[in-house]
Amino acid sequence: MEIGAITQHIDVAQVTLYVFWVFFAILIFYIRLEDRREGYPLESDGSGAYNKDPWLFVPPAKTFLLPHGHGEASFPDGKRDNEDRPVPGEKIAPFEGAPYVPTADNPMLSSIGPGSWAERSDTVDLTHEGAAKIVPMRIDKDWSIAEGDIDPKGIRVVGCDLIVVGKVVDAWVDRSEQMMRYLEVETEVGEASRRVLLPMNFTVMRKTREGERIFYVHAITGEQFALVPGTKSDSSVTLLEEDKITAYFGSGLLYATPARQEPWA
Repeated sequence: MEIGAITQHIDVAQVTLYVFWVFFAILIFYIRLEDRREGYPLESDGSGAYNKDPWLFVPPAKTFLLPHGHGEASFPDGKRDNEDRPVPGEKIAPFEGAPYVPTADNPMLSSIGPGSWAERSDTVDLTHEGAAKIVPMRIDKDWSIAEGDIDPKGIRVVGCDLIVVGKVVDAWVDRSEQMMRYLEVETEVGEASRRVLLPMNFTVMRKTREGERIFYVHAITGEQFALVPGTKSDSSVTLLEEDKITAYFGSGLLYATPARQEPWA
């Protein structure tokens, strides 16, 4: 027998190949288990019935320790995605994959399409040191507007219909990313004045004919600022609140006016 041969019909190279095949099969099986940790069992888009996977492909629950003492989370948990939050809309046609249209009075709060938001944790996003990551500048004196830059406080905010919403009273900064995330706006619309957060990426600074600087918001109308989702605290914002606020402005790009839902000519 030649060097490396175990018998006349098996050698080390052949055994190595078989071991690799077995390893690769186990790896694929493991990956297929892990990709079912969330979002399974699948649900039929038409009938709503569960597509139950064989028990062999459902992984055992794994417990994850959440940072900063926020407890534990185990997956899979067998919970239906829309168990606590049914879809507030209906399909435009009875076929698989048909889009939904909102049925609520205010489609911008329906969490459909561009206004979708995820069930994120209703806790404040924290820095590595455990402090609130996004805060208004008024409570962190280490932050200030650089000399020569424009201070946003006092500048008026205008909706896409050119209705004046109110004025900026403060800026909220991200301590980790070292950037301005939100403008805090005191509104003059709706039944009562309130303070809401305006994401910076939905604002454009412009000048009026008189030379006044304003923050123009194309996403929503002035009156719709009255229904921007609020925050529980006036000095912090939770992950869930961030998603809802951003989703509200995002939904306005489609639902703010009836004309935006029509095809372009």
